[in-house]
Amino acid sequence: MATTTLSVRIDTDVKKQLDEFCRDVGMTTSTAVNLFAHHVARERCLPFPVAASSITREELVDRIADLDARRNIVTKDFFELESMAKRT
Repeated sequence: MATTTLSVRIDTDVKKQLDEFCRDVGMTTSTAVNLFAHHVARERCLPFPVAASSITREELVDRIADLDARRNIVTKDFFELESMAKRT
């Protein structure tokens, strides 16, 4: 079986925690990523639930109107903003 290299960006602390977990259960991080990839390819789904927002189109239009009128604005928590900034 031919192999290839997969390169991904990940938060440094998360990588350390992943490496530690893998060591604790007796596998390499590469093995864990391969297990994940094989599961997704075989089952055609993620091994954990993923959900999208259930906002309707009408609610979205209302929220945009509120933003335009500077009404009902909810601010993000600092840590959430920091996490969002790291993803870009």
